[in-house]
Amino acid sequence: MSTPADGNISRRSFFSFLLVGGGATLLQYLIMALLLWTTNLSPTVASSTGFLISAVFNYWANARYTFGGQHDHRASALRFIVTLCAGLAINALSLALLQAAGAPVWLAQLIATGIVFIWNYLINAIWTFRKRQPS
Repeated sequence: MSTPADGNISRRSFFSFLLVGGGATLLQYLIMALLLWTTNLSPTVASSTGFLISAVFNYWANARYTFGGQHDHRASALRFIVTLCAGLAINALSLALLQAAGAPVWLAQLIATGIVFIWNYLINAIWTFRKRQPS
């Protein structure tokens, strides 16, 4: 038996999710650079500001383009925030464990990023942007 989330997992949605995530990352870095260039903000504040703005873009683009907008936006937005926080924790844990195992920081971060990408795609497809049940 198929579930409404099954339609969210596809080659098309995977590559769309990859493009949206890449765009969101680029947006974060551009905002950070702009803030560092034009203000006296610390790198941490500039990066965090870029991250928050890019997260809004990431939600909007994934809701509209990647997963087709056939979901309850109030529920999806809250689920997106939960997924985002869980991804942050997974990134930190993966990075710490890989470094403890002797991996160089750059390699540990690349692997952690891959783990979080797969986590985010699957959870967003199955749970965050779950399609509405027909009434």
